[in-house]
Amino acid sequence: MTHRLVALIVASFLIFASLPSLGQGLRPSPAITTVPATRAQAAAQRYADFIVAVVNSEPITNNEVQREVQRLEQQLTQQRRPLPDHKEVTRQVLDNLINQKVQLQSASETGIKIDEASVDQAVQNIARQNQMEVAELQRRIAQDGIALGQFRAQLREQLMLTRLRERELESRVKISDLDVDQYLRDQQSNNDPANTEINLAHILVSVPDSATAEQIAVLQAKAQRALDRARSGEDFAALVSEFSDASERSNGGQIGLRTADRYPPLFMEATQRLEVGAISALVRSGAGFHVLKVLEKKNAGLPPMTVTQSRARHILLRVTPQLSESAARDKLVEFKRRILAGQGDFAALARDNSQDGSAAQGGDLGWASPGMFVPEFEDVMSRLAPGQISDPLVSRFGVHLIQLMERRNAALSEREQREAVRSMLREKKLDESYVTWAQELRGRAYIEMRDPPQ
Repeated sequence: MTHRLVALIVASFLIFASLPSLGQGLRPSPAITTVPATRAQAAAQRYADFIVAVVNSEPITNNEVQREVQRLEQQLTQQRRPLPDHKEVTRQVLDNLINQKVQLQSASETGIKIDEASVDQAVQNIARQNQMEVAELQRRIAQDGIALGQFRAQLREQLMLTRLRERELESRVKISDLDVDQYLRDQQSNNDPANTEINLAHILVSVPDSATAEQIAVLQAKAQRALDRARSGEDFAALVSEFSDASERSNGGQIGLRTADRYPPLFMEATQRLEVGAISALVRSGAGFHVLKVLEKKNAGLPPMTVTQSRARHILLRVTPQLSESAARDKLVEFKRRILAGQGDFAALARDNSQDGSAAQGGDLGWASPGMFVPEFEDVMSRLAPGQISDPLVSRFGVHLIQLMERRNAALSEREQREAVRSMLREKKLDESYVTWAQELRGRAYIEMRDPPQ
């Protein structure tokens, strides 16, 4: 889901130090100030903190806005991207902070709570995704002048927002078979080259600019031999190694998956009617003679037809008034300890304890393609090695313990392709629903704009 906690979002919080707080006093409203300020007083006021907006009685201060603006501008500079207009960035940052404040208040009012174990898990995920240990992550946070408590508080807020958005948006999005059918028809009738991705491999027999007609004929004959052998079924990568002068020689001649409009028109004319695996006729360009093989063709608007599937099993404990999230987590930690110590069997524990429909199968979820599980579950599962057991994780369904059993590369069946399209459409509608929901929630809030940020 687009609005879930993403490590890269939080990474910017790690890399760039927060601006120091420049003052704790609130500036009086200009309407109350009757004595003209001196230049020194005006300068002091500019650097004092003050309220820029009030959201249901909670303030947003100038320092909060400027910290986020500074962080965003530093991030863009690091990425060597052009900086937008400062005033526009400030306006957008304030707008986003208001939306976040409204949503956090809604999460608190509706009883969403994040325990310390969930924050610990989020810290571990961020460390793992940034390829470092938790201790190194904490050291980096301290080096950047960010208090660990402040960092954990931001993580807690992000987790609260994630839970709220998932709960509120899931029921709004339904994708019917008619939606899938219409999307597939639209994609099949879309002939825009920018919508088609192709991976070609080629053999280049280069022709020097100064080559004579006799030399060109010899080189053309060499290219023709490569073509004949490729069409007879010889390994194309081996022929590339033997014949090709191209820079892609070390990669089996592969140019890489790219949209059709990023290939030379000569290549597209020679291959547009070919099926995957077919070899083109000889192509002459300014560089020499080419033999082209179509390795892959795909519609950029459709999910891949070959995917890495995972087969996992899990134990699910649902959170109830009788079983808190923390207690469910502790119970699963004990299950994991027993399994690793050889004192328990995962399948048996799943059959006896799991509150999911898969319990009768020992928690076995069968083969699953990407997108079939909720993101928080799939994110953890995707990082497991075969045989490995996760730490307990929380999803909208409860608390899970996952064991990855095996992985495989598989071509999707027609039904699986449709489900992949359904998942893609669902993600798109979730994004659209989020915008509408956020506007509705904000529309019900009391928002008072004070002095503009400086």
